[in-house]
Amino acid sequence: MTRCPSVATALAAALLLAGCAGDVKGTLVPVAAVPADTTKVSMLVVTTRAPDQDPGVLFSGERGRMSFAEIVVSLPPDARRKTGEVQWPSRLPGNPETDFVAAKVEKLDRNQAVTLFHKAVQKVPKRRVLVFIHGFNNRFEDAVYRFAQIVHDSRADVVPVLFTWPSRGSIFAYGYDRESGNYSRDALENLLQTLARDPAVGEVSILAHSMGNWVTLEALRQMAIRNGSIPPKIANAMLAAPDVDIDVFRKQVADMTGRRPRFTIFVSQDDRALAVSRRVWGSTARLGAIDPDAEPYRSELGKSGITVLNLTKLQTGDRLNHGKFAESPEVVQLIGSRLIEGQPITDSRIGLGDRLIQVTAGAATAVGTAAGLAVSAPLAVVDPATRRGIAGHAEEFGQSLRSASDAIVAE
Repeated sequence: MTRCPSVATALAAALLLAGCAGDVKGTLVPVAAVPADTTKVSMLVVTTRAPDQDPGVLFSGERGRMSFAEIVVSLPPDARRKTGEVQWPSRLPGNPETDFVAAKVEKLDRNQAVTLFHKAVQKVPKRRVLVFIHGFNNRFEDAVYRFAQIVHDSRADVVPVLFTWPSRGSIFAYGYDRESGNYSRDALENLLQTLARDPAVGEVSILAHSMGNWVTLEALRQMAIRNGSIPPKIANAMLAAPDVDIDVFRKQVADMTGRRPRFTIFVSQDDRALAVSRRVWGSTARLGAIDPDAEPYRSELGKSGITVLNLTKLQTGDRLNHGKFAESPEVVQLIGSRLIEGQPITDSRIGLGDRLIQVTAGAATAVGTAAGLAVSAPLAVVDPATRRGIAGHAEEFGQSLRSASDAIVAE
């Protein structure tokens, strides 16, 4: 216990340094022209962040009232980018041929946002909506570009709605970010209630990562208490590397009386970020790091009908093991052909049911099938600590990161 603060500080320092490499801020000023061979992803943004005077930032990490925006992101031609990655500009303005850039940015009032949404949802088969809630240590532009990457690479035929809450985008702002999640849960519930009641909407899937799962679970819990049940239109809730105390999660799910969405949880016992969170909070376990084969989790999950994918044996380039699918193009692409196209997570045709899927470096084991990996794509969402420039500094910071986090995981 006496060495915990120094270990956590060392890990935080390593993450901070790694995250700063090649970091360019203010990338949301639309470029003058976008070549025809680039790909465009248009999203509706709903945020509780305060507006920022810098047009390249648009919304800060401070707290504000609910605001809306339309953002169109231009992605480089597929031949010039690697699926599963966000290619950040090395300087401003970005180059649309090689970088993710903003093609259009427009703030909206509520009525304009509703009008834009209704036009978009009518063009999508079965009027499906995907709501993404990012995690800790995310600036506004981080969330925008990561979500654009997921929508494009998954080929998901949905209306993308980004819900972004006030994160300061700093490894040292964990407490502030956590309280910002509490600040934003009513707004997320309001968004989900609105989508569920809108006759133009056919189905809603939720994808949350890291601390964004806390905001999501609280919003769903409040919705269930308020309505007596969660509306059928809220079909799927995908919880990737959830930074949530396991005992709190049990209570949140228990409070969701009546009907609730199909839950899928993506866990990894070697998640270094969640190991640090466990020590910070004094938690017995974080939901995203449990061993689903161990008791009492195996029995509890079996009774609850919640599907868990155990990604511990999967090896990727993610130093934190907090976003393992960031470099898995095949899995990101499968999300569009399986989950978003209406094949439920519990569908036996993709080898899931209520079973636990153990994932290795390339395929599922005998308890599932390779197609079962389709729903693992949310782990392409990674915190900024792993986002850009880390490869060029891996040797410099890697040993410090491994030594610090290994000490925490071992405890």
